[in-house]
Amino acid sequence: MRVGLTGGIASGKSTVSAILAELGAVVIDADQIARQVVAKGTPGLAAVVEAFGPEILTAEGEMDRAAVGAIVFADAGRRKVLEGIVHPLVFERYAELEAAADPDAVVVHDIPLLAEGGRADTFDAVVVVDVPVETQVERMLRERGMSREDAEARIAAQATREQRRAIATYVIDNTGTLEDLHQRVVEVFEGLVTGARPA
Repeated sequence: MRVGLTGGIASGKSTVSAILAELGAVVIDADQIARQVVAKGTPGLAAVVEAFGPEILTAEGEMDRAAVGAIVFADAGRRKVLEGIVHPLVFERYAELEAAADPDAVVVHDIPLLAEGGRADTFDAVVVVDVPVETQVERMLRERGMSREDAEARIAAQATREQRRAIATYVIDNTGTLEDLHQRVVEVFEGLVTGARPA
């Protein structure tokens, strides 16, 4: 069972991902893999340095994520170059992890930008963690110390709630307590295991 898990920034997707792992799902984290494939000493990092120059390295020889971020957010062409290096490496690693999972496992692909990437239809089910935009903003101000302007810009750069909900097999509302969230994730996981469609 291949499941796509997504949600906007500060929606609580990482918490849902952790609960799914506790329940026995095999969770494959896109962000984590994207960091691993350009870690120090990898062919991925060598390719990024070749494309962007040695100035994107820290003194320790790691990729300076902030420096690369500043380049690619300002220039769509450069972003495409970076994606052309990183995405194939990420998909290769995905395939390896998926192949290693038990054939009966629920394999959850934790993908922040699933709605933006247009690959929702490649999964058996899509789980969307959903909160109102104002909740996202409040959490980013409170938990990440961002300015309102910064928070709103990050949210605006992602798909809208409506776009995410449009690809959802299951929607997990994360405006209640942690207990409410846990209970809803258990319901969704049971639905995924039994193959039941949501009501």
